[in-house]
Amino acid sequence: MAIELTKEIKELFEDPQSIKVLATTGRDGNLNVVFKQSLRINEQGYIEYKELIETSQTNKNMVYSIWFHKLVSVNIRNGNKSYQIKGYPYRSLIAGREFEAAYREVQEKHGKIDLSAVWRIEPVEIREETFEKRRVEEEVEHPILKHLDRLVIQN
Repeated sequence: MAIELTKEIKELFEDPQSIKVLATTGRDGNLNVVFKQSLRINEQGYIEYKELIETSQTNKNMVYSIWFHKLVSVNIRNGNKSYQIKGYPYRSLIAGREFEAAYREVQEKHGKIDLSAVWRIEPVEIREETFEKRRVEEEVEHPILKHLDRLVIQN
């Protein structure tokens, strides 16, 4: 695996109060951003989610991303903590033991709803997006970029 997710990030994924977002891009270059509360971290440390709709734009974009090795982005937020995790889709489960277990889980939770695929994403980059942390990082990286009103000398 390219990078390991921290304990804090894993706990955010486990918390049902966390907001989880998946951003993908299609072959036309158009961005697709969706809430995916089924996003989780599996035992191997990969991000995975259950896609319920075979023909969804997200599913189409994930197929494009796995075929052409394109990045996807997962954002997770809870309270003031926020992270962006970029990664590559590396596997789509559509049959087999693991898929069948996920299918049964979806049926138990949602009733007679189909499961299209279980997507797995390999994380390659993590960036904390918590406002205060990002503000400090940007001020350190770009010290001369300030609004003029912040440069006025105070007596």
